[in-house]
Amino acid sequence: QVQLVESGGGLVQAGGSLRLSCAASGRTFSSYSMGWFRQAPGKEREFVTAIDLSGRSTSYAGSVKGRFTISRDNAKNTVYLHMNSLKSEDTAVYYCAARPYGIATMWSQYAYWGQGTQVTVSS
Repeated sequence: QVQLVESGGGLVQAGGSLRLSCAASGRTFSSYSMGWFRQAPGKEREFVTAIDLSGRSTSYAGSVKGRFTISRDNAKNTVYLHMNSLKSEDTAVYYCAARPYGIATMWSQYAYWGQGTQVTVSS
């Protein structure tokens, strides 16, 4: 079992940057692949990015590729989402999620979720 707590959301102007953090409880953080998803009002939850257990393999949604970077620090039980060149369409609640084994891009494949953090990009 793992518990996840996101932080770092807020209000930013278009073109700006934010870094989200997701702190995990437990001593087995390195046993989980981690993902970031987002959900805008009236829309379905969508995949943003994911990183494997070691941090060597990542996957990105096309809409964020080249602007967002996922990383993890297994010593700190934390996964990060660095967001650059933010656009108004990036406005959403961002969730981190964990699953055993490899990367997945569907939200239904993740067993553990944080409570979410709001990111609002003003144009």
